Amino acid sequence: MRNKIDLSSDPDALFLNPWLDTGLKLLERPKYFWRKIPASIIDGFSVSEHPEINQKIESFVADINRHKKFKAAVEIKSVPVVIERASFRKSHALAQEKLVLSGASGKRILNSYRWEHAKEEEASADVLNLYFESCRKANEGLRIGEEKTFLESDLDFAIECRNTFNFYHFITESLTQLCVLDGLGFQGNIYFHFPNQEEKHRNFANAFVEALFPEYAGRVFFERAPKDYDLVLTAYDFTTGICQMPEVDLEKMSEIMPEGVTLGTVGFSQLLGMNSVTTALLALRTRALKAVEGRDYSYLPKRFFVGRGDGQSRSRPLAGQDLLLEHLLRFGFEYVVFEELEPLEQIAIMAQAEMMISHHGAGFTNMMFANSEAYVIELGTLQTAKKRWSDFWPLATVSQCRYISFFADFNNDDPLQEPTFANDGIVPTAVSSFGAAQIMTFVVAVLGRVPNMPNTSSLTVLAGRLLRAGAHEQASNLLRQHEHMVSNSFDLCILRADCHKALDQPKSELIALELAYKADSSIWQTLVRIVWCARRCERPQVIRWALSRLLIDFPERHEAFVTNHDWVRFVA
Repeated sequence: MRNKIDLSSDPDALFLNPWLDTGLKLLERPKYFWRKIPASIIDGFSVSEHPEINQKIESFVADINRHKKFKAAVEIKSVPVVIERASFRKSHALAQEKLVLSGASGKRILNSYRWEHAKEEEASADVLNLYFESCRKANEGLRIGEEKTFLESDLDFAIECRNTFNFYHFITESLTQLCVLDGLGFQGNIYFHFPNQEEKHRNFANAFVEALFPEYAGRVFFERAPKDYDLVLTAYDFTTGICQMPEVDLEKMSEIMPEGVTLGTVGFSQLLGMNSVTTALLALRTRALKAVEGRDYSYLPKRFFVGRGDGQSRSRPLAGQDLLLEHLLRFGFEYVVFEELEPLEQIAIMAQAEMMISHHGAGFTNMMFANSEAYVIELGTLQTAKKRWSDFWPLATVSQCRYISFFADFNNDDPLQEPTFANDGIVPTAVSSFGAAQIMTFVVAVLGRVPNMPNTSSLTVLAGRLLRAGAHEQASNLLRQHEHMVSNSFDLCILRADCHKALDQPKSELIALELAYKADSSIWQTLVRIVWCARRCERPQVIRWALSRLLIDFPERHEAFVTNHDWVRFVA
């Protein structure tokens, strides 16, 4: 029973408020709690052979991009802290019998609280939102306490683990915590506390610790929870506890949030998790790349498809893999199994990768080691899009690679029946011949080959995907090779203009916009865009022409545009 966590109480009694409660102290106050950083290119495309499934996928991806993606990514501090009367139970840490809302552990404990209180009259999310609001008000003007007394250099460092058999959870949530010890001159022992049975523990956990943290050799131990300490060092990640933070430290984040999200709420916390990275995750990437620096890994492929080892737990076979792999091999791809590579080889293969392709799974954890020019392509389903896609966003953000997902079909008896996670778990992916063709045209185009597209519709789809995936030059080349289709198509002319805009070629963009207007003069936005582009190109005569057309064809739009932009009156 010591390992049980009772969530029946009110949030005030359950959760530690580090600004107000005793029991957790910083070693030093961080210079910042969070800051904006560039977001990576993350997008998803539908390649189901069933139109109704494609419609659901496209609707879901559009909703994510419009309502859940931040305008910039967020870097959040992970720091070393001292906990008094610490207890590690299941996959959580407690200080003086209160749960610490730190990182992924905090996210899980909030989810567990909501599930346990789901049937109560007052919605559990509302209860948590009121709790977070009261914390922010109570914490105004306060700071988290700092440890001022001398700490022994051999004080233990403890880490809570979700488990020690899932590669994703261990690497991203547990191993990263060791990075907060950098620069501390730490001389103590390190304990990973996990809830699973010892026989489920997998050796990759030990191997990655040994490969990336050799300075702690002989001082790292894996010990099953529960475990109590009078005093212990651990890592505190502000990602979840940020909702308790004084308003003054949090309010500017609203500038980069999508509309309709309330700052500091449970919904905000969920979106923050997918749009943020921790300093510990960034530090682990830096440490990993340094570990492979100067070594010869030229024998590893730069284009590869990642398969599953025969002994891997929860293997999810990819239907259609043989056909897809047959095509990939023709373009220099090799078949790789991550489990058959040493930890440093897994890091190095991603660090020098041109393109990685695989079906959904924990292997995408290694995306955090990819170089910024790499394309990391995931094959999934509508279910993985809804349940797992956002888990990997931070790994793309930390590496700044291009993370592109193709959502195909369910590998089950009824591919039109959307599975439920509670009953079916994660259902494997099936890639039809249609889906394989869609994926391959994208792959070869990214790699610099220009496929012959049969019609304007397929050309529009491929060019649009390339553009959204950051392959601006490849999209431009594709359109150039299909000039006979482009000149009379409004959509393709706009795509060409978008390519030139992304490539910072305003004069070429203006030409493409003028062709788009000729192809279809019924769309007022084209004229407005011509005005802005002509202004950048210093073409006042084009501005005057576009404004005259706007006045004649769309007088209300003309009046609104001129009213809102004083400079237009001067040019006109």
